[in-house]
Amino acid sequence: MALNARLDHRDPLVFDTHELGRRPGALLRLTRTVDAPAKDAALGLPGVIGVPAGAPVELELRLESVMEGVLVTGTARATAEGECVRCLEPLELELEADFQEMFSYPETDERGRVTAPDAGDEDDEDRLSIEDGLIGLEPVLRDAVVLALPMQPVCQDDCPGLCSECGVRLADDPDHHHAAVDIRWAALQGLAESVQDGEKDDMSGADAGVDEKQEK
Repeated sequence: MALNARLDHRDPLVFDTHELGRRPGALLRLTRTVDAPAKDAALGLPGVIGVPAGAPVELELRLESVMEGVLVTGTARATAEGECVRCLEPLELELEADFQEMFSYPETDERGRVTAPDAGDEDDEDRLSIEDGLIGLEPVLRDAVVLALPMQPVCQDDCPGLCSECGVRLADDPDHHHAAVDIRWAALQGLAESVQDGEKDDMSGADAGVDEKQEK
C-alpha cells in the first residue's frame, strides 16, 4: 500500500493537483500555513527537539507536472523547541527545511482502470502516489524536518554545560570551580594527619609525667 493511501482532502497537508492536469511542464505555486501534525507528538526528534504539535508551519511549494507524476519542491519554516544537550536548558531554533519529492501517478490497466499494487512489493511500499488527484505531504515534511534539525542541539555554540561535580550551570557562573585533589595525595595527607595526632598524644603524655614528678 502506498504511504499516502486514503487521503482526506480536509487535511491541510493534502494538496489537490487536478489543476495541473497531466500536462508535462505545468506549474502550480502555493503558499500555506498549517499546524504541525499531532501524530507521534513533536514534528522532529522525539525527546530531543522538534516542532510542537499545533505550532504554525509555513510552506512554500512548487508543484510541477512531469511524465511520471507530480514533482513537489518546497520549503518549510517553523520554530522548533528542545533542550540543550550540555546545560539542559530549554531552547528554541528557527527551522528551515527544504525538500523535493516525486508523487507518481497510479498504475492503470489497458482500460485506464487503477490497478492494485503487488503484495510484498517493497518499492511500491516506499513510493508516494497520487490518489484521486490528491497528494499528502505529511511523510515528506516529517523526513525533511528530521534531516534539518541538529542531532545534539545546544543553546549556544560555546555553551560550557554543567559542572560535573555539583551540576551548576557554568554559563551563569564563569568563575565556578572546585579545588582539585589528587586521590594519591589525599591518602598521604590522611596518613600525615594521623602521625601528627599521634605525636601530639605522646607529647601530652610526656608533659603529664613531668608534672607528676614535680609534684612529688
